[in-house]
Amino acid sequence: MDLVSSWAGFLLLLCHVARRARAENGPECGGLLDASKAGYITSPGYPLEYPPHQNCHWIIRAPEPSQRIVLNFNPHFEIERLDCRYDFIEIRDGISESADVLGRHCSNIAPAPIISSGPSLQIRFVSDYAHQGAGFSLRYEIYKTGSEFCFRNFTSPSGMIESPGFPDKYPHNLECSYMIIAPPHMDITLTFLTFDLENDPLMVGEGDCKYDWLEVWDGLPQASPLIGRYCGTKIPPEIQSSSGLLSLSFHTDMAVAKDGFSARYNMTHKEVADCESFHCNMAFGMESGKINDDQITASTTFYDNRWLPRQARLNNEDNAWTPSEDSNKEYIQVDLHFLKVLNGIATQGAVSKETQKAYYVTTFKLEVSTNGVDWMVYRHGKNHKIFHANTDPAEVVLNRIQQPVLARFVRIRPQTWKNGIALRFELYGCQITDAPCSDLQGLMSGLLPDAQISASSSRDVVWNPGTARLVASRSGWFPAPTQPLAGEEWLQVDLGVPKIIRGVITQGARGGDAGTGTATDNRAFVRKYKVAHSLNGKDWTFITDSRTSLPKIFEGNTHYDTPELRHFEETAVQFVRLYPERWSPGGIGMRVEILGCDLPGRTLVRVTFLSDHSGLNYLPCTVMNFSSVSRTEWTLMKVTNKHRRCLPLPLCLTRTAVRLSVHT
Repeated sequence: MDLVSSWAGFLLLLCHVARRARAENGPECGGLLDASKAGYITSPGYPLEYPPHQNCHWIIRAPEPSQRIVLNFNPHFEIERLDCRYDFIEIRDGISESADVLGRHCSNIAPAPIISSGPSLQIRFVSDYAHQGAGFSLRYEIYKTGSEFCFRNFTSPSGMIESPGFPDKYPHNLECSYMIIAPPHMDITLTFLTFDLENDPLMVGEGDCKYDWLEVWDGLPQASPLIGRYCGTKIPPEIQSSSGLLSLSFHTDMAVAKDGFSARYNMTHKEVADCESFHCNMAFGMESGKINDDQITASTTFYDNRWLPRQARLNNEDNAWTPSEDSNKEYIQVDLHFLKVLNGIATQGAVSKETQKAYYVTTFKLEVSTNGVDWMVYRHGKNHKIFHANTDPAEVVLNRIQQPVLARFVRIRPQTWKNGIALRFELYGCQITDAPCSDLQGLMSGLLPDAQISASSSRDVVWNPGTARLVASRSGWFPAPTQPLAGEEWLQVDLGVPKIIRGVITQGARGGDAGTGTATDNRAFVRKYKVAHSLNGKDWTFITDSRTSLPKIFEGNTHYDTPELRHFEETAVQFVRLYPERWSPGGIGMRVEILGCDLPGRTLVRVTFLSDHSGLNYLPCTVMNFSSVSRTEWTLMKVTNKHRRCLPLPLCLTRTAVRLSVHT
């Protein structure tokens, strides 16, 4: 009788929850869920901004009373962060309204996995009238041993990451995600200690993993550049990232299980250079070994295996790289793992240790790529640049690249040589973020949500503004008109809060051809563009040419894959717009990244109206240090004591209308 009453009460509660969720918020906000099959719950509208005034309620129940439920959150998590008082997701351990709270979460860091103590969980999502975010997405399923270690965020300065069950064999059918999140101005170094994943014995090359694999991403999984996919027993190379976020995705199938992996990560402070001390001439690591052997490949190798690609290191004492035949079709290639600024190449020949004969390259061409598939030959004007190299086998010849290029993959293609091709070399340049005030603003890493990227128009959902992410996207943004007017279309980025920006990186795109509908038919790029900025998204100012005081026309791209970096004077902005002025025959296609840095710390301003001398506390919505910005007008946000939040005031105050006294 007690059991019947219990189930009757439970069913009544479920009916009440379902009716209330449908009545208040529509079909996607709340409901009754069976955990016997894994499923997903998302905030309304995810990954776009969730609506205001939401009160969603889900109940999840396992089929067996002995089973438990685990929740794993997608790393893309964004809920208003004001102490979780206004917008939040709350998880309770059971179906009762008085059940223990397992967590109440907000901000932009996804919660760790949550496991119920029994066969049921309830989830509540609440939003108020303002300050929405992208929301959340979570996966629910029956808890299995090891799955609590499958989704983790790491924010400590150092730590260990291990496959579930390590050092024992990992479980089957895993889809794990690990994220290392660093504070601003910190680099992340990931070093693998052990590695043993199932691999295909017929695997052709690195990354050709069919069964179990570990992927490392320079940002959010699937939304940022893939650094590498690894399997087998070969330990992956050390990985360093400056984007502030490094993600690992671990996949296993239902067959063979191995011992898994262990890795150590460390966060280190990045030295912030000033304009006087900054020099972009760092050796990338061919000579030092910082570039791993696996990062060096070639078109072919001489048959006796004594002239391998890994021997192409500057000042290596054991021969050099030599192809199977001397031809200008041969090349040697380096994967730098990340997009870097390349501005120099040093070359050297070699003397054979077996025959004592000298070999060296006298001229070569340079090719660069961001993805290892689409290549551009470096040009001098309209012609391919021919670099003059060596005149003997021992001397090191340094070629500076007059117009530095952004590349991840670098190829050297010998054109002429003495006796035969033999090459040792080093690459020089720097990280993009090494320059002063040049932090990536989240487009390439995926940290900037799609909702903060907009455009005047889009040709199709495949080529919408959210795909306009430098390198990471496989397509890019294409506007709707096939023959737009110059300056008519624009791509806009909302940085979320005011920042100082000093540069943009632009890249062309693939796709957008409405006639065929495939994303690889049309290769488009913007040749020239203007840049406008705003603090409020309404009042726009163009970056001007110092010589003419007219809106500056920036030189854009000459190839759809190769990025181009353009700098300008540091400017305080929240919104950035790019207006294409001229473009390729394929039309307008763009991918972008913004370079900049945080404004000085928040500043509380005492505002006194000259008309009535009534003193009120305000916080500038621009959250800036006024001494660093030469503007005569600011929009202010009133700080209310009741809610301690910023409310916009419908006025703009000028220097003549108010006195400003700064309180830090």
